[in-house]
Amino acid sequence: MKHEIDKFMEYLQYERNASPNTIREYRRDVLQFQAFLTPPGEKTLPLGDVDHRIVREYVSSLYDRHLEKSSVARALAALRTFFKFCIREKMATRNPARLVSSPKLPKRVPQVLSAQEMNGFLDGLASNPGEGRPRRGCRPTQHSEQEAKIILKRDRAILELLYASGLRVSELVGLDLKDVDRAGQMLRVLGKGRKERVVPYGGKAQAALEAYWPVRDEVLARPATRQQPRAVFLNHLGGRLTARSIHMLVRKYTRLANVNWNVHPHSLRHAFATHLLSDGADLRAIQELLGHVSLSTTQRYTQASIRQLMEIYDKAHPHA
Repeated sequence: MKHEIDKFMEYLQYERNASPNTIREYRRDVLQFQAFLTPPGEKTLPLGDVDHRIVREYVSSLYDRHLEKSSVARALAALRTFFKFCIREKMATRNPARLVSSPKLPKRVPQVLSAQEMNGFLDGLASNPGEGRPRRGCRPTQHSEQEAKIILKRDRAILELLYASGLRVSELVGLDLKDVDRAGQMLRVLGKGRKERVVPYGGKAQAALEAYWPVRDEVLARPATRQQPRAVFLNHLGGRLTARSIHMLVRKYTRLANVNWNVHPHSLRHAFATHLLSDGADLRAIQELLGHVSLSTTQRYTQASIRQLMEIYDKAHPHA
């Protein structure tokens, strides 16, 4: 199957224009299926001999490993796409994964912070220097205080921009300087499927970015070997920040805010969409801003908005 898998990866990259994350996940899923088809000491079962019963056994093995239903559904979707490609390329004659039902996933309504909670969280960043604080038992130095200020200005710009524009983490870390229209307060974003869209951002994000640009220049002025001067958001060595860094950053400031919230980077995207909807924004416009292909994906936020309104009603109405 190595030849078929390599061709499939080329198809995803060059024909489907899939994102690096999608390619990585599909590769992992298909390689895991290949391993399932290869008993110890034996050759891999040919694709032509794979039927729906074997695929069903593979799905059962995923459940035996205690994978979440969402992970099983993604693995099955990857196999369907793989077999569909193999049929197109005359490397297989059937798609056995189509005959296996996907697990039913619960319809989850995103947990969304209120506008007041979000504003309080972002405005409170000024009193949370966080990273860069000296360790216990060590005296603060001028260098450590300066480093803390640099990190705080960068982190505030990141959090303000996530909430102001509703970007995915992969879209945020992929931003280059050429993608930011500072005068027009617009971002050119490369989203899922390599689809490009233009997203505006507001005054608070603009102010946070303007405070960040000078410290970004200061980071790039340091001697380093792997700087990426095109990237908007940099680590302390001048390299591009990773999605993992953004997740850790959000958790850090949630902890420093001393609030009992399960906040992650996507929470700011949820808040962006829900607050726009609550203030009367058109659902189609929100779909364009978020980069959703299907309107049904965006409609999840209507449920979140209605739930939020009911909570306000229950707290405020005298006869609730």
